Amino acid sequence: MIKYIGVDDLDLDLFESQYVVPEGMSYNSYLIEDEKIAVLDTVDARKADAWKQNLQKALDGRAPSYLIAHHMEPDHAALIAWVLETYPGTQLVCSALAAKMLPNFFDGFPFEGRVREIKEGDTLELGHHTLQFLSAAMVHWPEVIMSYERTEKVLFSADAFGKFGALVHEKADDWACEARRYYFNICGKYGPQVQAVLKKVSALEVRKICPLHGPELEGEALQNALKLYNTWSRYEPESEGVLIAYASIHGGTAEAAERLADILRAKGAPKVVVSDLCREDQAEVIEDAFRYPTVVVAASSYDAGLFPPMHDFLYHLQIKGFQKRRFGIIENGSWAPTAGRVMRTMIEALKDCEIVEPMVTIRSRMKPADEVLLEQLANKLI
Repeated sequence: MIKYIGVDDLDLDLFESQYVVPEGMSYNSYLIEDEKIAVLDTVDARKADAWKQNLQKALDGRAPSYLIAHHMEPDHAALIAWVLETYPGTQLVCSALAAKMLPNFFDGFPFEGRVREIKEGDTLELGHHTLQFLSAAMVHWPEVIMSYERTEKVLFSADAFGKFGALVHEKADDWACEARRYYFNICGKYGPQVQAVLKKVSALEVRKICPLHGPELEGEALQNALKLYNTWSRYEPESEGVLIAYASIHGGTAEAAERLADILRAKGAPKVVVSDLCREDQAEVIEDAFRYPTVVVAASSYDAGLFPPMHDFLYHLQIKGFQKRRFGIIENGSWAPTAGRVMRTMIEALKDCEIVEPMVTIRSRMKPADEVLLEQLANKLI
């Protein structure tokens, strides 16, 4: 029997100290009850007391034979030392690289001889249940493993297939929205590694996926998640549409961005999303950049360079491996426009991205001649 012993964190404001989580976060952990008991992952130290209660209730006076550490990030592994100290007969099961990381998190790691290092294809017999291990290096840390329980056909997928939000707030058929923001901002750089794992998973009969964050996936929800992960990890657009992301100081650039959106809609663009990089959650805008095939960046010049909110946005696209998209550029400058040059250089550093001409230059506020250029750009984008 597989039991859920994880906890919700409803008080967390920023996941990884950077992603807003208005509906909290779940830290998932499981216990497999068999001839030998296995605990799969711990939780963040923030919720240590609640998790210990869940664990002790599920154990009902017994002791686990194994603690499986799929991923060493502290929101899943903070209580490893406590488990080994509390249950002297428990053996830690993890990858060789995770074993090397243990002293980084637990000073001295005083549990020598109690770590079982596993690799791709290794199995762990529990009795009726058998865990088969899959390497998932760089999804999204190098030490990550997944495990497949052969009897109930459950994939314990580490951070893959996770999402933002506590389970208590989970709504039916609402997985993709926060899973998309989670994937592109946390795993987005590692598309080839995700593709490698998807190949391994395709060879298995998986009835349920249990990620370390978010709900369990089965049936149609599982199949949809696999399809989306295949699209996302190949850096292919998910939906038709245009994202216009702007960074405006005094409103002139914002006006140009909104006017281009109106022109695109009038020309039949299926979806136009306009985002203010100075005010909106950047993680949401990055999600939309990956979602649509076309991105227009509009920004003011600043200190003979680029207004920082736009620079930060393009920098984040670079470090997330953003690719295979078309870009339009709108720059604004009152006396010496420089934003376009910097944006062009940053976009050219992206893989397989095309810049659509003309680049539109606004001088402080839009003029009738600028409308003509926006029309030309819209025609090319459509």
